[in-house]
Amino acid sequence: MTLYTETARFDTGRALSEDEMRRIAPAIFATVAHESRSERFKPIPTIEILRGLTREGFVPVGAKQSSSRIEGKSDFTKHLIRLRRIDDGKVYHVGDTVCEILLKNANDGTSAYELMAGLFRIRCLNSLVTQTGKIEEIKVRHSGDVQAKVIEGTYTVLKGAEHALAAPQDWSALRLNDDEKHILAQSAHMLRFGDTDGDTRTPIRPEQLLTQRRSADLGHDLWTTWNVVQENAIKGGIRAVTRDAFGRQRRMKSRPVTGIDQDLKLNKALWLLGEKMAALKGAC
Repeated sequence: MTLYTETARFDTGRALSEDEMRRIAPAIFATVAHESRSERFKPIPTIEILRGLTREGFVPVGAKQSSSRIEGKSDFTKHLIRLRRIDDGKVYHVGDTVCEILLKNANDGTSAYELMAGLFRIRCLNSLVTQTGKIEEIKVRHSGDVQAKVIEGTYTVLKGAEHALAAPQDWSALRLNDDEKHILAQSAHMLRFGDTDGDTRTPIRPEQLLTQRRSADLGHDLWTTWNVVQENAIKGGIRAVTRDAFGRQRRMKSRPVTGIDQDLKLNKALWLLGEKMAALKGAC
């Protein structure tokens, strides 16, 4: 979904029009529930929430949705929108971090309404979800008085989102030695490639997650190292050599994490990993 990343870029950041959102994520405009839902299921029209957030100064800069093989269900299925203030008057530079709001919803029963705080790193244009211990994460089931819960939850997240911006400054002051970098990469490697038993069967090595993709990422602090690891884990593209059943060498590269739930789950786990490392290094 190219528009999800192109319009969410900082250097070309702009609000998505409703016509663009309708084209790339039509489920945003569902005002009723999918026919498979019971009468107890209360639809939450995402477009109404977006219009309300726009009035608060947050505009959609990226959107994507899950696919469905069931005919007609794509108009109701899971979708994720990134929102940001793009007219706040602040002057940003490469290396800065911008706060975002991430909104997930579905009106086919595959997802609750969920609002999260996120960070957008200008240097490499990657997006991450802050760990929920620091920033309140709001989930609303599609039942009961959803209208009041959605409004209340939205403002709760909006008020706390800016606190996430403390992490870049705090983590940048923490220097990692080679062993600590390897521990971070090894833990992230298991999160990204491990199975339910924690076993990893990929030829990609943990230290490959520490490979910088640009000269600006040559650093030894926790914030820089964490971002390198996170980008490599999420964006994929790491090359390795494996062997097939006949012992022949095969070149492969890791795939990007594109699924909405997988992306959010991995980002949250990686963020928690960074927080644990910061705590071990003596950060408050």
